Amino acid sequence: MTVLVLGGAGYVGSHAVDMLLKRGYDVAVVDNLVTGHRESVPANVRFYEGDVRDQAFLADVFEKENIEGIMHFCAYSLVGESMQKPLMYFNNNVGGAQVILETMEEFGVKHIVFSSTAATFGIPEKSPISEKTPQKPINPYGESKLIMEKMMKWQSQATDMTYVALRYFNVAGAKDDGSIGEAHKNETHLIPIILQTALGQREFITIYGDDYHTPDGTCIRDYIDMEDLIEAHIKALEYLKAGGQSDQFNLGSSKGYSNLEVLETARKVTGKEIPSQMGERRAGDPDELVADSTKAGEILGWKAQNDLEHIITNAWKWHQSHPKGY
Repeated sequence: MTVLVLGGAGYVGSHAVDMLLKRGYDVAVVDNLVTGHRESVPANVRFYEGDVRDQAFLADVFEKENIEGIMHFCAYSLVGESMQKPLMYFNNNVGGAQVILETMEEFGVKHIVFSSTAATFGIPEKSPISEKTPQKPINPYGESKLIMEKMMKWQSQATDMTYVALRYFNVAGAKDDGSIGEAHKNETHLIPIILQTALGQREFITIYGDDYHTPDGTCIRDYIDMEDLIEAHIKALEYLKAGGQSDQFNLGSSKGYSNLEVLETARKVTGKEIPSQMGERRAGDPDELVADSTKAGEILGWKAQNDLEHIITNAWKWHQSHPKGY
């Protein structure tokens, strides 16, 4: 039986493929390579290049593979881009989810673990953020992911399909040997930008805002290590296979780090000065976003194990060995 990883050549998906193989799973990958990298997937893994919105293509994959469960990572995920191109996000993310769910029903595939996001919560009134926190997305990316969650909920109620939606906080890090990691054409994430600055690829790092209601005035975010994240996906799949009910879980370390703390940790790990400057705060950035992952611990038996220094150490290995990406 096969685990089909949709978006398996992307940042998170490629790490899922790697860990599934280590655990002895049979794995197949679907990716259209719009943002993914073929080089991130081992050559011996069955790879299908195509778009999940193409129903005939996806049906052909399902016909060829004996699928026991799906891990779904193939969604566009840039907040800023979603504000500029909302229809592209709804077409890809929501439209893709519809075809995936229809194809699962057609071929009798029962289980899906879905890559959701803390962006479904928007700007919460309280932190830490639990599964009971109201979901009020403030951008098309978060809205599209929330719609996808709701589609799975209703399909699960109407059929015998079961799902787990995992709402990530700030995912970071890389494989511990530096062989796969984060490579985006236009990088927007804090840790990679800091490490690109450490490599001299950027003149300085800009910290946006020092007037937030936090101890040092900069935003606080919850960073989750890639290895911990994929462990949660595997536990979620096994939970569903064992008869677990459809559910949603927040995934984070339950510890927040300010932007300045991230920068100082990177300076410690790299031994580099990493020049920085302070910029104006960005509209819509909450003071603090930290996950309450208690529910994932109670039901899935999952808890984040790795701290920020571990995350940046592995990310630094990747950036040093792949300064231009794949």
